[in-house]
Amino acid sequence: MNHSRIPALAIGALLALALLLTRGHHFASLDALPSASWAVFFLGGVFLRRALPFALLVALAAALDFAAVSWGGVTGFCTSPAYPFLLPAYGSLWLAGRWFSQRHGLSTATLLPFAGSALVGAHLCELISSGAFYVFSGRFADPTLVGFGERLLRYYPKALEAFGFWLAVALLLAVLVAALTSTRFASQAARRG
Repeated sequence: MNHSRIPALAIGALLALALLLTRGHHFASLDALPSASWAVFFLGGVFLRRALPFALLVALAAALDFAAVSWGGVTGFCTSPAYPFLLPAYGSLWLAGRWFSQRHGLSTATLLPFAGSALVGAHLCELISSGAFYVFSGRFADPTLVGFGERLLRYYPKALEAFGFWLAVALLLAVLVAALTSTRFASQAARRG
């Protein structure tokens, strides 16, 4: 699919909406949906690529977290001295998406590189965010490699599950948009011909 047909503003708005609806437990959160945060940053790298949308989405995520802790009744457990490490964690997802988009277009032939770049971005994101939280948050008395490994085994599969869910949703939307656009272009060409 040629994603240049889809306006970047529309993609950015959809990604921001996904953050608004799924990040944390704030006033607009749909608790039944898994967090789309990782997918938002990976897909932002695929479709938006530039630094400004990344900065805006990071600011939105931080504002949602601040609102959830300040007014939403969410515990501040995750906001710690390690919180700034979310910037390079989400950046790794963005750059993985960007790497993919610079080398491949969206098509069935590129599903393997898409999945591979998503997994590399997810692994880096998890290592940075969880590793920084484990070591620098001050929430763990004696951080060890074994303790970090136990936390990875406990929390990472759930994060990967949410990431995969939202990537599948995005791929289905991309297929739908491609089908609708090709049908529209075909009917316009038939009317001209």
